[in-house]
This record gives sequence, C-alpha cells and structure tokens, in this order.
Amino acid sequence: MKVAAATAWLSDDDARAVDTVLEDRLPDRNSDQIRKAANHAAMMADRDGAARRAERNRGGRRLSVRHGETGVASIEVEDGPVEKVAAAYTRIDREARALRAGGETRTLDQLRADVALDLLLGGQGGKSERSEVFLYMDLHTYLGLNDDPAEMAGHGHIPASLAREIASGSNTVLRRIITDPLSGQVLDLGRDRYRPTAGLDEFVRVRDRECRRPGCHRVAQACDLDHSLPWQFGGHTADTELVDLCRRDHRLKDEPGWNYALGSEGTLTITTPTGQRYDSTPPPLHEPRAEEPPPF
Repeated sequence: MKVAAATAWLSDDDARAVDTVLEDRLPDRNSDQIRKAANHAAMMADRDGAARRAERNRGGRRLSVRHGETGVASIEVEDGPVEKVAAAYTRIDREARALRAGGETRTLDQLRADVALDLLLGGQGGKSERSEVFLYMDLHTYLGLNDDPAEMAGHGHIPASLAREIASGSNTVLRRIITDPLSGQVLDLGRDRYRPTAGLDEFVRVRDRECRRPGCHRVAQACDLDHSLPWQFGGHTADTELVDLCRRDHRLKDEPGWNYALGSEGTLTITTPTGQRYDSTPPPLHEPRAEEPPPF
C-alpha cells in the first residue's frame, strides 16, 4: 500500500523503474521506512513531476473544523506546508513538555492540545523556544545544478524545488556540513553561521536526525541526548558515545537486560533482554561516492 500510494502518479515506465529500484530495499523495513524509500525512488524517477505535484498539493491547504458531541470539536490544518507543520508541532511539543516538567498534571496529549489552542487565540502557549526543522540538501541542489530530492528529518524526502524555496526563507539559517565522501556520514558542522552553535548537542542531533531506535521516527529536536555507555559506568560526553533517543526509548534503555553499543562508524547496536540484536546507522547525507584518485 505504501509503494502503491507513492508511485500512483507516475507513468507506467517510471513506476516499473521504481519497482526495480525497490526490489532489494524493502525486506526487513517497517511501513514508514518503506514509505520514505518509495517516495524517494518516485521523486528520482520523475523529478519535474514531483515538483509539480508538491506545488499542487501545497496549493490545496485548508483549515477544517469538525464538530463532535458533548462539548468537543476538532480543528485541523490539512495539507499545510510540511516545514511549517513540522516546526509548529515541534514548538507545541516542546512547550507542552516544559509545562509537564514544571509540575502540570495534565497529560502530554492534553497539554499539546491546550498549548496549540492557546497559541491560536493569541496566547504565549508556554515557555518560548525557537522552533527548528532539519532540512538536508547538498550544495549542488541548493545552487540549482541538479534536482536531487532533499530530506526533512521526521518527514522524508521532498522535491528539490521545494527544498530551495524553504532554504531561501528570510529566517532560514544555512549550515555547512562536512561529510565523509565515501560513506556520506557527518564529520563536522561548519562554525561560520549567523546564530551561535550549541556545539556537541547540535552536532549529535544533526547527525542522528531522528530517534536512533530502529523504527522510531521522532525528530532529534524532540529527543533526549543519552550516553550509549552510561555515565556511571565510564561513559564519556563525546560524539562517539552520545545518541538521540525519544523519551520512551530513553527510559526503555535503562531497563534491566538492554545493552546499547555505539561503534566508531556511528552504528548503534541494541541487544534486547532476549538476545536479539538490532543495528541503527544514521542515514548518509548523500550517496557514498567512489574514491577519487589523488591528483598528480
């Protein structure tokens, strides 16, 4: 169903090309991973069509109200721009969690709903924090030299034209990210930027993008930074030992019998109490490239 939905707009020839690309990429992936892989393959098959589709979908945004019974109703922004929806949810979630940490007895779901409505009605919503989304695109895509899809953490791939539109926003902060050309993994964040860096914390969040537990896609901005080897057992506060885990998976990690080991190449190996092993590696920022011969 995920593949069919992602490729329904393609021509028959392009759909068959996507089917060939995905043939070896779907085993052992969950439904959300399959959705992202299928969307990326579809965009690569018809980049111009993906750009037109994104523009058309964003043009259909609307606000709807659904009235329920016994004093409740629902309000929804449908087909809103993904970067604004993601940033809005991150802000609402952060402020709800800040209120919860301050002693609120309401559930997180209740707090998120109350914060969102308060903000819509002109209130402050809670503790004020900067909202962020992580958008990954290479320099050539940004400059318009190619139309490779970009990726938004927590959402998946978006067409290059839409990524350039988001990146050109008046409040957008651009960062230079240094990658390993052979693996595509993050090596360092450029320090030349408009706003001050948060250092190690920000590096790990940019590298991981999402919660590192396989199958969890909570964005890194909403996760806890945790030691793969607990501090009390000799862990160090370094990028080689820190990972992003959502609050639920953070708590699960501390339960008896769970073991987390972070390899030097960034692969996190999780061993469950029953001895099953699962690996999690941050996706590369670009496809691994063949090593170029040294210049003469």
